[in-house]
Amino acid sequence: MHESPPLAPQQPPTFQHYKPRRALWDTLWDNKAVRVGGLCLLLALSGLIILALVREQTGTEGFLVGLGLAVLPVPLLVAAFRWMDRVEPKPWRDLVFAFAWGACAATLVALLANSLATEWLTSTVDPAEDVDPSGWGATFVAPVVEESAKGAALLLLFLFRRRNFNGIVDGVVLAGITATGFAFTENILYLGNAFASDQSFGYSGVPSMTAGTFFVRVLMSPFAHPLFTSMTGLGFGIAASLPARRRVLRTLVPVGALVTAMLLHGVWNGSASLGGLGFLAVYALFMVPVFGLLTWLTIWSRQTELRTIRAYLPAYQAAGWLTPPEPPALSSMRARGIARDTARRTGGPAAARIVAEYISFATSLAFLRHRAHRGTPDPDFTAREQELLAHLWQRKHIAQPALAQAVATWPHPTWTPPPHPWPQGPGPTWPQAPGRHL
Repeated sequence: MHESPPLAPQQPPTFQHYKPRRALWDTLWDNKAVRVGGLCLLLALSGLIILALVREQTGTEGFLVGLGLAVLPVPLLVAAFRWMDRVEPKPWRDLVFAFAWGACAATLVALLANSLATEWLTSTVDPAEDVDPSGWGATFVAPVVEESAKGAALLLLFLFRRRNFNGIVDGVVLAGITATGFAFTENILYLGNAFASDQSFGYSGVPSMTAGTFFVRVLMSPFAHPLFTSMTGLGFGIAASLPARRRVLRTLVPVGALVTAMLLHGVWNGSASLGGLGFLAVYALFMVPVFGLLTWLTIWSRQTELRTIRAYLPAYQAAGWLTPPEPPALSSMRARGIARDTARRTGGPAAARIVAEYISFATSLAFLRHRAHRGTPDPDFTAREQELLAHLWQRKHIAQPALAQAVATWPHPTWTPPPHPWPQGPGPTWPQAPGRHL
């Protein structure tokens, strides 16, 4: 007979059996297709739920009227933010995500949370006290909930689309698009409810509640939500420009910017309780100057982006990748437009598209090198640089003559290169163009 091997001593239970499950989760999370699919599913479900809730409150006819009126400012706002973003335009998928998040997910969170907060205040506040629960909710609860919900889109883009998040302009643009989506859905609700109320009381024309709501929300203050959320975007933009070693500051700046957005939002909502003159005073003396200051800051930041292109592209010219006319042409919005028009006249829309792609890749190349020199290099810097250079090399036979023609025909001041052939300081070496040896 063969003796059985002795039993192994009993071991205390461990978590080793759970490793495959955790590894599977890590694998799924690292899969970009799974993340994108899950996000799309979340936005789709949020959109269906918010659609049902808004339609339930406004009725079918009120929903359609609210939709038709609320969509009017959307193209103008989107066009304004796209104009701000002309130096290095964001990919459409980022803008679509930002708008969809604001219109669906953020609005759903805000609608549910604000409703619960109003119900809680109504049941908690003593009726004998001179307190309006809905006013308190709009002033103190709604700003916190809504700005946090909209800011979540910026956080996701900052974490997972970091390559396209370089500075102040990027933060303001993405925040503005997110808030435009939020305001779009919110306006459907307000305008739809106003129309339903007018139908109940038989009002119509200019004195109607629908006309008044349209004037205040669509004509007078279409920039309100974009202005509030742009504060949060400003914070993320500043954080994106800080070196990676400044971790505490990179965390505190967005948080402080979010609090600022909440305060602005609270002041705006609270001004509604001050009466007509009080509301107009807040609008004229506070909101309009803040909006003007933010617009100036965004335009200044866009000019800074052009100066960044002017500073970092000459080194690629010295390495043989670019021709001498290209750095001044690529650092001027006017010359860029002339180059695209020139290509369109000589080669049609396809040539103009190639020039636009060349401009986009060259801009990304300058910002890639800029991030490396300021201490925030991309993890895949070398591979990304080689990819962008390859794109430029494939399109140079069409783009370079158009850019040279733009410089020749554009009445611009004499352009001189930066003091150094490239910015001094630590950073990766400069790759040489094919066939060039220094």
